[in-house]
Amino acid sequence: MRFDVITLFPELFAPFLQNGINRRAFESGQVAVHLWNPRDFAEGNYRRVDDRPFGGGPGMVMMAEPLWRCLQAVREARGGTEAARAPVVLFSPIGDKLDHVGVANWSDSQGAVLVCGRYEGIDQRFIDACVDLQVSLGDFVLSGGEIAAMALLDAVARLQPGVLNDEGSHQQDSFNPALDGLLDSPHFTRPEVWQGPTGPQSVPEVLLGGHHERIARHRREQSLLLTARQRPDVLARSREQGLLEPADEAFLRSQGLL
Repeated sequence: MRFDVITLFPELFAPFLQNGINRRAFESGQVAVHLWNPRDFAEGNYRRVDDRPFGGGPGMVMMAEPLWRCLQAVREARGGTEAARAPVVLFSPIGDKLDHVGVANWSDSQGAVLVCGRYEGIDQRFIDACVDLQVSLGDFVLSGGEIAAMALLDAVARLQPGVLNDEGSHQQDSFNPALDGLLDSPHFTRPEVWQGPTGPQSVPEVLLGGHHERIARHRREQSLLLTARQRPDVLARSREQGLLEPADEAFLRSQGLL
């Protein structure tokens, strides 16, 4: 798949693409990333890409024309045909929140054109004419869309075959359908007893016994507890979708959580 990123700061992406386990996806071309700077498509000696907002107000607004020229160049590089046209995604606080289902859909797609805004925003006329989808990471505002673009690319890359050392790793991720959409359970490693700042802390005994069914049930119960306490909305959704087993319901009732 191919992602074309329109950004005024392409240099921010180099460390991200060249480091970490997910670089396997980028280096192999499983997730091809191409960076485009709209300043290269601006006019004048100063290659200006922003101007003051009509009607007054603070800050500057990214101009539609350089973005449009940049997008045209991206489409030509991707093949130029209508059939090859990828969706144009703008990272914006008003967009749909990115979640696991959305990431999974992107990981099995042809990719997209990712537009990273800056300053006070982008001329609405470009958004109305060219943007197919707006995506948000949550109810907060970033200085630009670059971090959001990296978050999407990272989440998509780790779902590609062969990227993670253990193919089953992402199956245990929070929100994954393999966990019925619940949060992942806590994890432990050596030593068995850690002399921490609050005194000795031991690994739960059930994890040391080697009884796979008991371990699986323990992890399921811890996942239910964690989801009920931290994200009751996620638990409610799983219940509404009929994903919980009778044993899950019984356990939650025994804990006073239903």
